[in-house]
Amino acid sequence: MTVHTGPAPLSAYSADWSVSGPADTRIAGSNEAAAAAATGTAARVWEALRAVRDPELDTDVVSLDFVGSVDVDGGVAHVQLRLPTYFCAPNFAFLMVADAHDAVAAVPGVDRPDVVLVDHFASDAINAGVAARAGFVGSMAGTEVGEAVDELDGLRRTFTERALMAGTDLVVRPIMRAGATPEQVAAMTLVDAPASPDLDRLRARRRELGLPADDGDPLVIDPSGRTVGVEALPLHLRKARSYQVGVDANTSICRGQLAARYGG
Repeated sequence: MTVHTGPAPLSAYSADWSVSGPADTRIAGSNEAAAAAATGTAARVWEALRAVRDPELDTDVVSLDFVGSVDVDGGVAHVQLRLPTYFCAPNFAFLMVADAHDAVAAVPGVDRPDVVLVDHFASDAINAGVAARAGFVGSMAGTEVGEAVDELDGLRRTFTERALMAGTDLVVRPIMRAGATPEQVAAMTLVDAPASPDLDRLRARRRELGLPADDGDPLVIDPSGRTVGVEALPLHLRKARSYQVGVDANTSICRGQLAARYGG
C-alpha cells in the first residue's frame, strides 16, 4: 500500500470534463452579425452591452445572443433583451436588464436608454422597476411575480465568486497539463501565468470582488482572498473545475433553448 505524505495527486483534476473549450465564447449568431454591421451610436450601444453578463453563465449578453434588437432613434436607444425561456429566473433577468440600462445610459450620444425584457413572465414588473430605478424589492412589490425579500447585491457577489472559481480552472488547468507541479502552481503569481483572455477575465473578477489582482499577487486564491497553499490546492482545483463544468453545461443548455425558441 502506498502512503501519500505530500499533496494529493491531481490526476482527477486533470481529467477533461469540458463541455465547451475555448475561452472566446462568442458564436456566429444574429447578435454578432448585427453588432458588426452597426455604425455610429448603435455600434457603441452594442459594444456597451458586451459589459452586461448573465451572472450564472459569466458570459456577456451579446455573445449569448440575448439581445433581441438595438435601435437608436435620435438620442433614444431602444434595446430589447430576450432569454432562453419564458420562466428564466426573475432575479437574474432583473440584473441583466438593470445592468444593460446602466451600460446604455453611459454611451456617448444616448440621451435616454429604453431597455426592456421581452417574452418573459416577469417582464412588466422588471421593465417598470428598472425604468423607475426602484430596485428589485420595489419592482416586485405588489406584482403577480411575488414579493422579493432582499436586493440582489449578495446574489451578484455569490455568482461572481463562482466565476472566480471557474476562471481559476480555465487559467490553472492548462498550466498543470503543461507539467507544472502543485508546488510550482502554489508559488506562482498572476504574472507567472501565460497571458490569455481567461487570465484577463480572472483578474477582472478578482477586482470586482475587491481581491488582489496585481502582477505580484498569488495566482490561486479562494473567494475570501486567502492564498491557497500546496496542501489545499488539489481540493481547491477540483472545486474550481466543478464550477467551470457547471458553467459549460448551463451555457450549452441555454444556447440550445434560445435557438429552439428564436431560431439560429
